Amino acid sequence: MTSEQFMHSNYEIRRKFLKLFGGSYYILNGLGDEVMFASLKAFKLKEDITIYTGRDMQTEVLKIRARQILDFSATYDVTDAATDEKVGALRRKGLKSAFLKDEWLLLDNLDNEVGVIREDNALLALVRRWLTNLIPQKYHAEMNGNQVCTFKQNFNPFSLRLAIDFSPDMRGQLDRRLGIAAGILLSAIEGRQQ
Repeated sequence: MTSEQFMHSNYEIRRKFLKLFGGSYYILNGLGDEVMFASLKAFKLKEDITIYTGRDMQTEVLKIRARQILDFSATYDVTDAATDEKVGALRRKGLKSAFLKDEWLLLDNLDNEVGVIREDNALLALVRRWLTNLIPQKYHAEMNGNQVCTFKQNFNPFSLRLAIDFSPDMRGQLDRRLGIAAGILLSAIEGRQQ
C-alpha cells in the first residue's frame, strides 16, 4: 500500500446528489481535498464498484466486487487495481444486519476473519429500521479486540456523508484500502435504508 490516497487518518465519503443511475461517491481527506472518486455501475445484478484517483476516472485504485448475485449475506472482494492483488474481503452478516444492527466481517486476502464492523447502538438501529430513517448510523471496526476505525454518518436529508476515522488504529492493523472499501459499501449498501 504505497498510494498517497491511502495515507490519511481521516476521510469523508459523499454520495453524489441526484444521480439517476448507479452511484457516485466523492472521497475527501481530512483537509477536505478530493483524493478519490468511486463509481457504482448501474443495472448490474452483482455490486460492481471501482474507486479511481479522480473524477476523470482514468486511473483505478481499487475494485469492489460481489461474489454472487443478490446474496443476503454477500461477500465483497476488494482488489488493488494496480497490482491485481486481493486486499481482503467484506462479508455482510445478512439476518443480523436486516433485523438488528448492521454487522460486517473483515476478511484477509485468504478469507480468514480478522475483524468486525458493528453498528454502535442497537436501539437506534431498531428505531431507524422500523420508525424513521432520519437517524444517522455510526459504526466501529475492531481487530484483535482493539478499535481500529470509526464510521459516522452525518445527518443530511439530501446527501449521504460518512466520516471515516482511522486514528484509533495506532498499530496500523487495518489496511486503509479495506477500510475505504468498507466505507463505500456502508454508504452504498446500508445507505439504501436511509
